[in-house]
Amino acid sequence: MDPEQLSAFLLAVVVPIAEARREGSAAGLSASDIVLERPKNRDHGDWSSNLALKLAKPLGANPRELATEIAAALAGADGIASVEVAGPGFINIRLDAAAAGSLAKTIVEAGAAYGTNRSQLGNTINLEFVSANPTGPLHIGHTRWAALGDAIARLLLASGATLVREFYINDAGAQMERFARSVLASINGEPTPEDGYPGSYIDDLGRRVAEAIPELLTLPPDEQLIVARDRAYELQLGDLRASLEAFNVHFDVWFSERILHAKGADGGPSLVDEAVDRLREQGYVFDQDDAVWVRTTAFGDDKDRVIRRSNGEYTYFAADAAYYLNKGDRGFAHKIYLLGADHHGYVHRLKALAGAAGDDPDKDIEVLIGQLVSVNGARLSKRAGNIIEMDDLREWLGADALRYSLARYPADSPLTLDPELLRKRTNDNPVFYVQYAHARTHNVARNAGASGVDRGAFAPETLTHETESALLGALQEFPRVVAFAADVREPHRVARYLEELAGLYHRWYDNCRVIPLGDDPIEAVHRTRLWLNDATGQVLRNGLDLLGVSAPEHM
Repeated sequence: MDPEQLSAFLLAVVVPIAEARREGSAAGLSASDIVLERPKNRDHGDWSSNLALKLAKPLGANPRELATEIAAALAGADGIASVEVAGPGFINIRLDAAAAGSLAKTIVEAGAAYGTNRSQLGNTINLEFVSANPTGPLHIGHTRWAALGDAIARLLLASGATLVREFYINDAGAQMERFARSVLASINGEPTPEDGYPGSYIDDLGRRVAEAIPELLTLPPDEQLIVARDRAYELQLGDLRASLEAFNVHFDVWFSERILHAKGADGGPSLVDEAVDRLREQGYVFDQDDAVWVRTTAFGDDKDRVIRRSNGEYTYFAADAAYYLNKGDRGFAHKIYLLGADHHGYVHRLKALAGAAGDDPDKDIEVLIGQLVSVNGARLSKRAGNIIEMDDLREWLGADALRYSLARYPADSPLTLDPELLRKRTNDNPVFYVQYAHARTHNVARNAGASGVDRGAFAPETLTHETESALLGALQEFPRVVAFAADVREPHRVARYLEELAGLYHRWYDNCRVIPLGDDPIEAVHRTRLWLNDATGQVLRNGLDLLGVSAPEHM
């Protein structure tokens, strides 16, 4: 019996009790209103509910008396071993071994689908993250945002959301011209311009551009700059894609800022032009000092924002507005931005923009800030000279160790990684601890098969050892952990759950044999324990996949 089944059963018991006490009082009550929690003290049972406390006031009842009545109706039902009332009216429920153990078969049969849920069904979400300038390699900050953003996406998709991962390519503006001049200077053997981009990666791009376009330096100077910019941009963007794919991060959409500034058909208005008009229609655009402003202070911003300067040039805020509106035009009701630690000022600005566009700033937009991350002893990139590159980190520490460790902490907490720990193959290393537990489940299954133990029988009533009860209890929690982590955008909750599950599995492994001792016969309990072993492996695998981490079968 899983939590959903128990909630439905509890509802079936409560509704007639509520209606008997006060006619119509149970109208609208559903299984989703029944909250079940795992008691911290396992002596208190498998599940605890505060339902009687919630219903007591509307029913005009004493909470403990109501809890006692509900407990009496539950007692003796199939799958329930005992029900007790505690404190002011908590209902503690203990399942019988067969009902609790049946979950092992449910998990194995569900496979990769176990843990998926429908809590985000109906939500259409655009999740933008990383969005690095295409003028250089990805650095350590991008690495953290990539790990977090992709894990959040996986959680939301597992919870039923319709979602795309989007990378915003900031490929318009002055930085692209500085980039082009830097590359062209390298091709000509000249020093890096004063405001240019340093690093040997520029020399590498220059060499690749020159090899691809041998006639480059024969072109007129202005054309040289444009051609060098476009080819270097194409190459650098390809490098960014390759770095992210090697880190197991895939983007569904690569959105070019140039699209926002491009004129429409027959020279019509650009998306940026249209954005100003659309915001004006909402009543939050005004003209002052020959400039065009958006009254973002109406939505909590610290000052109103200029969207078009007095000289007719658009500000960055104009592109932000056009991009936000474009996301809505593409059908995304909810927009999530995962930004870097230096973007705190964007939170109120983007929320105010949502309000000025006619959306609900508290509902339709979410801005998450990823804090800084550092690695003890990490060297600056030899190619870029002033950053720690994603590729260097991945090659040094491994994609799995990096992704797991970066997802293991909340996005809003600064983080320092210990490379010595992450490279250890011991239980002190959290990712090794979880992956080893998964590999151990496969080793147990291989050894069981060699000894003649298979899943030919399933007798859940035999799973009576206290470590089996604890392990089954944790396995039951996985779908709820996934749903909650998706709702609060916190992948670290999955990582911490996996570490707890791994610990419970290791304790079970030390106490319960899947393979009988010596010449002892193979019994139903051994075959059933193999189901439990394989169920645990499945949940560990599903959880690691949500973090973008591999689940090795051998270690």
